Amino acid sequence: MKIAIIGGSGFVGTKLIDQLNKSIGSPIINIDKVESKKYPSITSIGNVLDRPALVRLLNGVDVVILLAAEHRDDVTPVSKYYDVNVTGMENTLYAMQENNVKRIVFTSSVAVYGLDKENPNENSPIDPFNDYGKSKLEAEKVLEQWYAEHSDWNINIVRPTVIFGEGNRGNVYNLLQQIASGKFMMIGPGTNQKSMTYVGNIVAFIQFLITTKTQGFHLHNYVDKADLSTNDLVSYTGKVLGKSIPTIRIPYWLGLLGGYGFDILAFLLRRKLAISSVRVKKFCAVTQYDSTKAMSSGFVPPYTLEQGLERMLKNEFSVSTKKN
Repeated sequence: MKIAIIGGSGFVGTKLIDQLNKSIGSPIINIDKVESKKYPSITSIGNVLDRPALVRLLNGVDVVILLAAEHRDDVTPVSKYYDVNVTGMENTLYAMQENNVKRIVFTSSVAVYGLDKENPNENSPIDPFNDYGKSKLEAEKVLEQWYAEHSDWNINIVRPTVIFGEGNRGNVYNLLQQIASGKFMMIGPGTNQKSMTYVGNIVAFIQFLITTKTQGFHLHNYVDKADLSTNDLVSYTGKVLGKSIPTIRIPYWLGLLGGYGFDILAFLLRRKLAISSVRVKKFCAVTQYDSTKAMSSGFVPPYTLEQGLERMLKNEFSVSTKKN
C-alpha cells in the first residue's frame, strides 16, 4: 500500500517515516508546506488549504495519515486554528474522495476534553478550553459526519497527550531543560498528574492502526502509563542525570499573576513570549487521561514511559553523552 503523510516534515512525522520504513517498507510520500530535512526526496510541497494540490498529490495513494495542524498556544489570529485544522480536514477528505482513497488516520488531541478533568476516556464529556482543542473537536466532527455518509471508509482517530522525545523542542523539552539547568521554578505544590506520550510509542501505535484497524471507525486516546506528577518529573530527571535539582516553589496565584503580566508585556511588545497565563494554567493543571482502550487493543508499546524519558534526557541533557 502507498501511504501519504500530510504534515510529515516535523518532529512526529519524521519519526513516523522512520518507523514505517523500518517496519512496513511501503512506499511513502510526505506532503508538507515545508521540505523535510531528513526525507526531502519523498516530500512534495503542499498545503492542506490548497485543495487542488491535495487532489493532485493524493493520486495513487491507499492510506492518508493527517498530522498537519496549527497547535501552538499563541497562534494569532485564532481563525488559523479553524482554517488549518477544520478546513484542512474538509479539503483532505475531498481530495481523498476524488482519488478513491478510503482510509485515514487522524491525530487529534486530548485537548478536546479540557483541563483538570478526572482521567477521561473516549466516552467522557467533551469540554475544550482553548481554540486549539475546539478546532480539533470540530475536525473530529467532520470525520464523524463523513463516516455516517461513507460507511465503507476506514477512519482511525487518535487523541494523544503531549508528545516528547529526542529532537523535540516542545513544552516537555522546555520543562526538562529548566529542571536540568537547575533554574527550575515550581508553581504550585507539584502534585498534579501529567499524562505524556513518548514519540517512539505513538508512531508505533499509528503503524499498529494502519496494519490492524483496517475497517470501520475507531477512536483511541493515547497515553503512556503510569502517569507522573510534576514532582516525579523533577525527581526522575535528577536521578537520570545524576544531579541534585534545586527547586524554588511559588504559590499558584502568584505564578498566574506573573503569567498575566507576561500576557500584557507580549501584547505591548507584539512578541510571543515563553511565559503566559495559559502556559501557567496548563503547567499546574491535572492533565491525566485514560488509555485503557489503546492498551487493551493488542498493541504493546516498545518503550515504557521511564525509558522514553531516560532516552530523551540522556540524548539532550547528559554532559557525558554530548562529550562522546
